[in-house]
Amino acid sequence: MAANVTEEKDSTGSLSEESTGLAFGELIRDFEPEPEARWRNGKPNYAKVNKTYFDLRAIEHEESSLESIMGKLIKNWEVESRHVTDMQKWKTVDVTKFKAALNGGRTCSADKLADIGLHNSFLWDTKVYSNSSTSSSSRDIIIESPFWFTLDPQVYASAFPDGFAWECLEVFSGPPSVLFKWRQFGKYTGTFTDKAGRKLKGNGTVFSLIGICVARVNSDFKLEGIDVYYNPEELLAGLSALVDSSWRPLGEEAGESFALQSGCNNTKGSCTTM
Repeated sequence: MAANVTEEKDSTGSLSEESTGLAFGELIRDFEPEPEARWRNGKPNYAKVNKTYFDLRAIEHEESSLESIMGKLIKNWEVESRHVTDMQKWKTVDVTKFKAALNGGRTCSADKLADIGLHNSFLWDTKVYSNSSTSSSSRDIIIESPFWFTLDPQVYASAFPDGFAWECLEVFSGPPSVLFKWRQFGKYTGTFTDKAGRKLKGNGTVFSLIGICVARVNSDFKLEGIDVYYNPEELLAGLSALVDSSWRPLGEEAGESFALQSGCNNTKGSCTTM
């Protein structure tokens, strides 16, 4: 979400009504930071990705439903774990117990999440994408994904410049272990570079990624653990297939990269079109 979530200069203070959703007529984030808490790189602004959310969401849940409650909790956790610097000021998790994992793999503690900030640690190499090929700082390109630690933020930010939003679709079991289905979605109007170095442009299709999550909560409804399940090949294969076949990057005929033609400096994370 650069183009999805921007960051303001304020280092403290509450989220704006555009970020909470109230400006759109519905509260979808009710996160309120501790008075002493500081934003990692400035206060996040979710206005653009919220517009995508309200325009393209699949289901509007009743406010008191478990789906609505879990949606707020996970969105609040995303705000806090990505944007609040001091783990001891976190309110959505029990930091002494919290563990996050992707597809049953290695776990990530609250300490680790606080240390890495926006840096992704769980992206897998796949048939069409290689994490090792990414050289720019993910701190410079940010997105709205509660499961931000599972995939390189640059993939989202470049492919979905209008936002890659997230929603809780359906809850299958209640607390303390909450099993639910989630959806990440947005219009694929941007560009994606695959493992072979080909730059592809989306054809404007609304792309949806569906996954499952098990969230463990305590009696205070604080998160003690998050187990995320989804198929990364499904996302990256979609980005390679749903393309505008008539589009060609600048300089392709001359054998030059788009980065050189546009003066983009990927080593500084400044290659954006937003």
